[in-house]
Amino acid sequence: QVQLVESGGGLVQPGGSLRLACAPSGIIYSTYDMGWYRQAPGKQRELVAVFASGGSTKYADFVQGRFTISRDNTENTVYLQMNSLKAEDTAVYYCNVRGRGPYGAYVNYWGQGTQVTVSS
Repeated sequence: QVQLVESGGGLVQPGGSLRLACAPSGIIYSTYDMGWYRQAPGKQRELVAVFASGGSTKYADFVQGRFTISRDNTENTVYLQMNSLKAEDTAVYYCNVRGRGPYGAYVNYWGQGTQVTVSS
């Protein structure tokens, strides 16, 4: 059973930085996409960034160059470096892993989330 554990959230002032990490406990195949979503109070869950299996990255428009997603292939850990944080970035950030394994089975794993609060 794959489990995803997020870390790195916390309270930061506007303009500050945080680095989130998502550490899988089980086997994560290189063919899986790994990414980050977030959900703020009163809002729908939304995509933040994706590190695709082919190595490409995608970001939501609101990122505006402030965030960087990366993946450590040795540890199968995905990171989200967040700079120039704004109050509207306040949300619970969730790690997500999805894709098809070597036998074609589709998986979709979610972490429990880590709270990011941007406030002065």
